[in-house]
Amino acid sequence: MKYYEEQDKKNIEKIREILGELPSFCKSFFYDIADYTSTRTRLAYAYDLKVFFAFLHKNNSVCGKMEITEIPITVLDLITKDDILEYLDYMTLYDKDGREIMNKERGKARKIASLRSFYNYFYRSEKIEKNPASLIPIPRQHEKEIIRLEPQEVAILLDQVERGEKLTKSQLRYHKINKVRDIAILTLLLGTGIRVSECVGLNISDVDLDNGALVVHRKGGYDATIYFGFEVENALRDYMDKREDMIPETGHEDAFFISMQNKRLSVRSVEKMVKKYTQNVTTLKKITPHKLRSTYGTSLYKETGDIYLVASVLGHSDVNTTRKHYAAINDEKRMKVTNAVKLRADRQE
Repeated sequence: MKYYEEQDKKNIEKIREILGELPSFCKSFFYDIADYTSTRTRLAYAYDLKVFFAFLHKNNSVCGKMEITEIPITVLDLITKDDILEYLDYMTLYDKDGREIMNKERGKARKIASLRSFYNYFYRSEKIEKNPASLIPIPRQHEKEIIRLEPQEVAILLDQVERGEKLTKSQLRYHKINKVRDIAILTLLLGTGIRVSECVGLNISDVDLDNGALVVHRKGGYDATIYFGFEVENALRDYMDKREDMIPETGHEDAFFISMQNKRLSVRSVEKMVKKYTQNVTTLKKITPHKLRSTYGTSLYKETGDIYLVASVLGHSDVNTTRKHYAAINDEKRMKVTNAVKLRADRQE
């Protein structure tokens, strides 16, 4: 089973677990969207609906008299626009198992979008008569600043990883063991812009060092061939020399990147590794694997000026997503030419 198939299996198991805690009529919604949504999307919907029905159970006089699993579909017709606005306010800050959960504009936007899809399905199916969720606009989302490493910061980062600078004594012990692997991962992320999930999901058979290519499984559910240059090739070859001597645990034999426990490296492990090294390079930027992806996308756009090429390489299904993220680069170009046009010719007095 490939990495993405394992993740799908875990997501499906979790979705089924959550559905067992929701009203029974919710199942038909998930059956309906199964063919055109990913398991990750459906899991997000399941979590969002769990919060919604927990809110109803706590705040709605009708729902509060019964168990969540016993709530009938007729309750959806009793919910008003004001009820959903109250739910939107509730999501800003609520308690979950003794922990305070906060949702800012992006979190609330996703939860309202989930609820709108949920209501739309039952409304279109003529199982309910009202659709108050359609009356709630998606909260406005402010554009986030693109955080990325500058070219000199990239060079400093890789040099420091190579030498193990600014690490604690404890970190240095693990650095001696993992240095080659860590350099390979960072070089791969910075040199191709692949997602961290795509990185840890690589199998040995997905990497073709002779032709400078690798196959990744994209978010949209398709496989894509990504090409890389000699710096990435050299880092991967160095790692493969060590990888050949590793004895993976059963079930992890095909994994390209292996942990110290001889299992496939996890997304969380790569995130922690990136944080460990990058915090010694810049204190003003919080760098994650996704920020390394932004670093690559920015560099590629600066070099080529081809937004369609960048979108294709990064695996964006909509080029407008790419344009939105890298529009700031055009601002830099416009600023550089502010004095290019002379309004008065230079003249001597």
